[in-house]
Amino acid sequence: MRALISVSDKTGIVDLAKALHALGVGLISTGGTAKLLAEQGLPVTEVAEVTGFPEMLDGRVKTLHPKVHGGLLARRDTPEHMAALQAQGIATIDLLIVNLYPFEATVAKPGCTLADAIENIDIGGPAMVRSAAKNWKDVGIVTDASQYADVFAELKASGKLSDKLRFALSVAAFNRISQYDGAISNYLSSVNFEAEKLSEDYVPERAQFSGQFNEQYVKVQDLRYGENSHQQAAWYRDLAPAAGSLATGVQLQGKELSYNNIADADAAWECVKSFDSSACVIVKHANPCGVAVGATALEAYSKAFQTDPTSAFGGIIAFNRPVDKAAAEAVSKQFVEVLMAPDFSAEALEVFKSKVNVRLMKIALPANYGDVRNALETKRVGSGLLLQSADNHELALADMKIVTVKQPTPEELHDLLFAWKVAKFVKSNAIVFCKNGMTMGVGAGQMSRLDSARIASIKAEAAKLSLQGTVVASDAFFPFRDGLDVVVDAGATCVAQPGGSMRDQEVIDAANERGVAMVFTGVRHFRH
Repeated sequence: MRALISVSDKTGIVDLAKALHALGVGLISTGGTAKLLAEQGLPVTEVAEVTGFPEMLDGRVKTLHPKVHGGLLARRDTPEHMAALQAQGIATIDLLIVNLYPFEATVAKPGCTLADAIENIDIGGPAMVRSAAKNWKDVGIVTDASQYADVFAELKASGKLSDKLRFALSVAAFNRISQYDGAISNYLSSVNFEAEKLSEDYVPERAQFSGQFNEQYVKVQDLRYGENSHQQAAWYRDLAPAAGSLATGVQLQGKELSYNNIADADAAWECVKSFDSSACVIVKHANPCGVAVGATALEAYSKAFQTDPTSAFGGIIAFNRPVDKAAAEAVSKQFVEVLMAPDFSAEALEVFKSKVNVRLMKIALPANYGDVRNALETKRVGSGLLLQSADNHELALADMKIVTVKQPTPEELHDLLFAWKVAKFVKSNAIVFCKNGMTMGVGAGQMSRLDSARIASIKAEAAKLSLQGTVVASDAFFPFRDGLDVVVDAGATCVAQPGGSMRDQEVIDAANERGVAMVFTGVRHFRH
């Protein structure tokens, strides 16, 4: 058996090569890899010796040769193939270990030049990977260090790789080539090429949205069904999921997550991550129905639950702090589909032990979790895709423009910031009443902002919550004064809205007439 090794990332390669040598596998290698293995005292044959042709063009051409690709592509069960190899003096290659030039890492560096990007486009590596992966019945193709252990274990146990492992390695290899080519395409089609600036140190300007957009995802699991029972579905994650994102979570107990569970869980998790202090978010059908901050997880949950106990039934609950026994005991009294937190105490886990259907998700949060966000958002439309930068805008007190005679109190400004955070995660049209770090009424997803305002008031009344002295956040401007009148009639004393309407002055005049404070944020948060 012969193995050809050519790796850019040399992590673990010496140990693997030593193990292969101990099993009697002949080693062939290229350039820096061959030098490294030789320095370790391993008998290694340079590719140039195999091909009878020297590496040239600064290493651009070294493995692009029939004695390499013939050895990889020849079918061992086809006499004509084997006869052709013998006639040309070509020996088979049974194991290929390759990882590619670090193109993705190179272009991710600030100030990457076009020359550096181009030089890190691997040619010979992908060509060999394709050859070996196509001939998977006879050749094992290893493209990642995480595969080394399984490959060595099978070779040690039986002297060869199983069909199952070789096929899995082939699939992984083609997936890697797809990812690699997609990254190159994304980069090159984002370059705003300026020929007059071309030089070795030319750092091109790049468009935010590339001419071709290639996304790559890895399947997490097949789902029982989709949004409805007659639909099929699966859950995929990014190749490199952001720390603290839903896709990094570990399910500790409960039934398999459903399509709707995952969608709602993401809405709850992204919302709760927006708060610095201990917070709880309860989501139902993708909308927050209760959000609150508190000194403890229990206090935050108790306040959030008060907003809309009816909608909280069967909801998704997220905490941005570990769940202790007290919080777990309170949550366990209601029907909950999914409960998420950075961690659970042993006592909290014990509380839910008997509730086997409750899905517990542990999602570790990095120290700077408030800053870790998706950079892009996508939405599938008929035969196309909408792509936009994510709505990661954070409102600060300095951003608020007070436009009324009445000035908000410090307490009202604090609650406005809280209400504005929540409104960003409520489906448009969104109206959110808040007070003392707690939602008091949420109106979501209506065709009319006026209806959202009315629904928020109705929900507060149903929950027996007084809206007197509350603040209100509206995700977009009030086109007329009627929406403002509804929230003021309900008891609001301070309102935040983006502004920007042709009738802004009419609404400001109405706020002055009603004796309430109003601030413009200068930014809206449509969420469809």
